[in-house]
Amino acid sequence: MSAELTVAAVQYESSQGGISANIAAHVRALEDADGHGARIAVFPELSLIGYDLSRLDDDACWLTNPSVELAEVQAACEDMGIVAVVGAAVREPDGTPRLASVLLRPGTIPLIAPKTHLHGDEQHYFEPGKGPTLVDVDGWSIALAVCFDVAKPTHAAEAAEAGADLYAASAVYVVGEERRLDLHFGARAMDSRFFALLANAAGRTSLGPSCGGSGVWGPDGHRMTHSRGTGPEVVSALLFRSALDRYRR
Repeated sequence: MSAELTVAAVQYESSQGGISANIAAHVRALEDADGHGARIAVFPELSLIGYDLSRLDDDACWLTNPSVELAEVQAACEDMGIVAVVGAAVREPDGTPRLASVLLRPGTIPLIAPKTHLHGDEQHYFEPGKGPTLVDVDGWSIALAVCFDVAKPTHAAEAAEAGADLYAASAVYVVGEERRLDLHFGARAMDSRFFALLANAAGRTSLGPSCGGSGVWGPDGHRMTHSRGTGPEVVSALLFRSALDRYRR
């Protein structure tokens, strides 16, 4: 079990060209995160196509075989020894549509972590998941969340009950939601006494211009680090288990 963990929130602006057009940029962002010493890099919600639900009528915007379609990202993870969490629309083998985080780790097949709390028109395209997905990275338990999941305190509480040390969320927050963003992540971290990470979209989205704010909050609810602006950026933080132990006592 590692006493510390370096993490990266990738504030990423998706290309309009679909999954294939975003693969190389994801790899470059992973190289940047690796340069920060990160063991895990988290991308925003639907990072592989951008948050524009109208594009989901195009079959090319859906992952159906992540092992093949994300082979270049997987290879980068293998080469760097880094874990990547990318955002995608996924059709599971039985056809179930998911708005999901896809976890890519060295030495294993991709893991699909579905969004639990769908919002608005998402309910037309996707089926919800059944709760937070937890994974182990260097002995740290990491719970994956997607955007509106963070607005539901029960989601983070379930993650905490399952032993999460880090609550890592992929999301899209836009201008006007700055206060909401900070309250969500500060409250989830403080209430559950874990670290919380936000990877927000960069640039413009179909919901409006990003408000930035990607970063990490400590188990005291205070923000530890954040992006400098609203454009593409990799924000890293070094997490110490001793901080968790102190607040959990």
